[in-house]
Amino acid sequence: MGKNDIRVQYSGFIIFAAKFLSIFTGLTFQLMIARCVTSEEYGVWFNINDVLLYFVLFSSVLPFWAMRFAARGARGAIKTGVLANVVLSLISAVFYSVTVKLTAPMLGVGKYISIYMLATFLIIQYYLVTALEEFSRARKPQALGYGLLISELTRVIFGYITIIGYGEPLRGAVASTILAVAVQVVYYISIFKDELRERVEWGYIKEWIKGSVLNIYSIVGSQIANFVFIILFTYGGEKARGYYGAAAQISTVITYSSFLAFALYPKLLSKRNDQDIIQSLKTVLMFALPMTFGALSMADSYLAMLRSEYRIAQPVLTVLAFDAFIATMCNFLSFILYGLERVDEKADIPFLKLIRSRIFMGFSLVYLQAAISLPLTFYILTTYCQAQPLQAALLVAIINSSARFATFIILYLIVKRMISIKIPWENVIKYALASAVMASVLYIMPKPERIHQTLGLTALGGVMYVGITYMIDNECRKLIWNAWHEIKVKLGIIVS
Repeated sequence: MGKNDIRVQYSGFIIFAAKFLSIFTGLTFQLMIARCVTSEEYGVWFNINDVLLYFVLFSSVLPFWAMRFAARGARGAIKTGVLANVVLSLISAVFYSVTVKLTAPMLGVGKYISIYMLATFLIIQYYLVTALEEFSRARKPQALGYGLLISELTRVIFGYITIIGYGEPLRGAVASTILAVAVQVVYYISIFKDELRERVEWGYIKEWIKGSVLNIYSIVGSQIANFVFIILFTYGGEKARGYYGAAAQISTVITYSSFLAFALYPKLLSKRNDQDIIQSLKTVLMFALPMTFGALSMADSYLAMLRSEYRIAQPVLTVLAFDAFIATMCNFLSFILYGLERVDEKADIPFLKLIRSRIFMGFSLVYLQAAISLPLTFYILTTYCQAQPLQAALLVAIINSSARFATFIILYLIVKRMISIKIPWENVIKYALASAVMASVLYIMPKPERIHQTLGLTALGGVMYVGITYMIDNECRKLIWNAWHEIKVKLGIIVS
């Protein structure tokens, strides 16, 4: 496949739609498990997932650089990257197996050890699928959306058979996840069957290992920044963490709009095109703004979907909705920064140049965020918020959001030195106006009490926003007609 075949907008919509649908398939899968297990078994299910995270922590380290090589057409990068990650997965799987056998009896989960051991396959699969997803992003980004849908649907169908049909909730949940990822891997391999026949270029691995120092640096920074939630749980209490977590589950959906520009990064790696950047920004804002306004206007109802007692966390969701919008913009700017950086352009990664690169600057921002949020959170929670869970959650949300906004400003200044970003203010005003009208109508309507009512009102708001935007914005009209054309083409292919 040619280096410049990526369709940024088309790929973005496929991935965005798949991520959005995965919310419902994920909820369905979790409900099947929750309703068929005891509270103890449910805790084991979450513990398995928590433990696995530590053993897949470095799964994206080599693929980050391998993808950049592949996006620029380096022969053998895909096969080399896949094999390298498989080797890492086997090492991680061995460490996981030994750790589980040694610690399971001490943690009181010895009777579930067979299920923990079954999850070993997930480590190998996760490393493999991470590499294949990065290469899909480099060559055929829309495949990520199709792969996610295939995986999610397989997991729900097989999960229903094993969890509900055979009455094996824990074993069935793990087994259905293994099968779902296996099907996803087969799909990705079918896409790269030609590339996987190329020679292995062992010299690439040496360069990727040099670059991986930066990725590990970034991962460590993220773990340090996330320690703020440990502080919140420790000094704010379980309720404070629950309020924050509930609000974050809703606000995180807003960040899905950044997937609309997901293909911009590999596109810029192969060829700089300022028009792609402007078009992607318009598309992201077209969705991010109404999603933010919608979360603000229906915060009460969305929190009630999780649990009625979470309604009180409405102020927390208000802050985190704004934070999610800023996070979306940070993601967009990161795509530009990493896409335009040329430090590894010649399939060579000079370490000293790497340390001075803008990639290093981007990876360092998480340390700035941690330096702001951690001491402030500790001071506020230990001084002003004892036995006040809602206030604790709200103040931590404000601190985290302020720290992110500071990193956003710096990231914007870094990117601005690389390229002049023309902000489409006319489109921004139109999207904000349509979002405000939609949010005002949703806000004054009676608050729904049931999940289907909340989803129905959300759909009504979406239709209202699209209708208003269609009338006042040419970009929206072009987008809808292009989408309709794609649907007709796809249906024509299926029928024929």
